[in-house]
Amino acid sequence: MEPVRITRSLSRTVGQLSFGEPVATVYNPLDYARVPHERFLERFARPGIEALLVGMNPGPWGMAQTGVPFGEVSIVRDWLGIDGHVEKPDPEHPKRPIEGFDCRRSEVSGTRLWGWARERFGTPERFFARFFVWNFCPLVFMEASGKNRTPDKLPAAEREPLFDACDLALRRIVAQLEPGRVIGIGKFAEGRARLALGSDAPPVDTILHPSPASPIANRGWAPQAEAQLERLGLRI
Repeated sequence: MEPVRITRSLSRTVGQLSFGEPVATVYNPLDYARVPHERFLERFARPGIEALLVGMNPGPWGMAQTGVPFGEVSIVRDWLGIDGHVEKPDPEHPKRPIEGFDCRRSEVSGTRLWGWARERFGTPERFFARFFVWNFCPLVFMEASGKNRTPDKLPAAEREPLFDACDLALRRIVAQLEPGRVIGIGKFAEGRARLALGSDAPPVDTILHPSPASPIANRGWAPQAEAQLERLGLRI
């Protein structure tokens, strides 16, 4: 199944799920940011890569705005060369407006990850010849205050059908891209990949998540992540 079909199927499935308090608003950028998301897939998703990098779920100023995993606006537009119409989600949380490529807020995790890729590889083509980036869960969960709620904090009755759909999509994208290994960006993604892919999958490993909430990541994420990749045999 080609990547666009995988994400359209995933979007339909998760769009039918419901979530209760304390979740007040749910965004699905696979739906309202479909245009740039699918441009990203069509341009850069190629089989035979060395590693699939897997994140947790979209950030409010990254993929939630651009449809691209870790998709800090300026880097997605100016380095990846991806843009396109982004619709308004319904409902829209007043404290987390979706402005698409007009968004002036910066996604720190995305700046770190894609900034590293730009600095080390120079061109997107050189990076994507070896890697692709995927988010395990495509949904953004917000409480009434606007606070982000990560999918691992959902109650089991809500989490299990969501994770079933995300597991299936991950298995499908791995089958399509045939990566040499799957690397969770953070422990959550690593754990989900191990559960979803099972023993017949390529090796599953992890690197440090670039979140500013991580004191370790704030002490120079890029060199630490690069050293971890090299210990896995991925020379940069």
